[in-house]
Amino acid sequence: MTVKLFADSASDLPLSYFQEHDIQLIPLQVHLDNKNYLDLETITPKEIYKEIRAGKMPKTSQASPQLFQELFTNLAEQGQKGLYIAFSSELSGTYQTAVMIRDQVKEEYPELELTIIDSKCASIGYGLCVKTAVEKLKAGATIEEIIADVEFHCQHMEHLFTVEDLDFLARGGRLSKASAFLGGLLNIKPLLHVEDGKLVPIEKIRGKKKLLKRMLDVMEERGVNLQNQTIGISHGDDEELALEMKKMIEERFGTKKFYINIIGAVIASHAGPSTLAIFFLNSEQA
Repeated sequence: MTVKLFADSASDLPLSYFQEHDIQLIPLQVHLDNKNYLDLETITPKEIYKEIRAGKMPKTSQASPQLFQELFTNLAEQGQKGLYIAFSSELSGTYQTAVMIRDQVKEEYPELELTIIDSKCASIGYGLCVKTAVEKLKAGATIEEIIADVEFHCQHMEHLFTVEDLDFLARGGRLSKASAFLGGLLNIKPLLHVEDGKLVPIEKIRGKKKLLKRMLDVMEERGVNLQNQTIGISHGDDEELALEMKKMIEERFGTKKFYINIIGAVIASHAGPSTLAIFFLNSEQA
């Protein structure tokens, strides 16, 4: 391929997808029991959920600057064009670090052609933007066409999600402690979305059935042509819940295409088990 694609592990695409489509994985880091792990490479989502359920509190950090230096220098030496679709800059410093390292590499290799996109997306919402780039690339699109398509998807990707325990997000600094105060004993569940790359609570709903129905109501309000687009679903090691949501979406909107995967180790460290997220576009391309 004439364009080299780069993407983070926070896209929640499986390692096999990166390998199959020759995408350079940028692993974010997980810190657990005084050890450092590379998301997808040296720790799996299942392992992190097991540790969290055992009471451990993993911490995370952005991708390694040294890795960016090595990869971007190699790209310049190969004379290849590159496109790096990055995890939301509001949730990680990885995008800013990548831009800084690219600019440093360009000082030595002025001919380096590397576009870095701040997706403002997370999990499978981000993953669907990466999948778009892969499909366009395989179809023979130019890098300009791929960038335009990816930017459209990033700008119009809706994220709707709920977590079992908002304290995970508050402890990790991804949500204010005030927003996290809910009163779990009342079976009140939060519904959140992503707004300009940030996690923002929308409302609080009592009971799981009402919550899932409300997610579909918001999906109907915001989505377009839901029958014909690929809907993303990611889950915190609760595939049964993801499949329940898939069935509800199928029955309500007639959707035929889905992409479902477990939430990876980095996002799981902040969202916790039994998280459920759905992703869809709120606009159609002209």
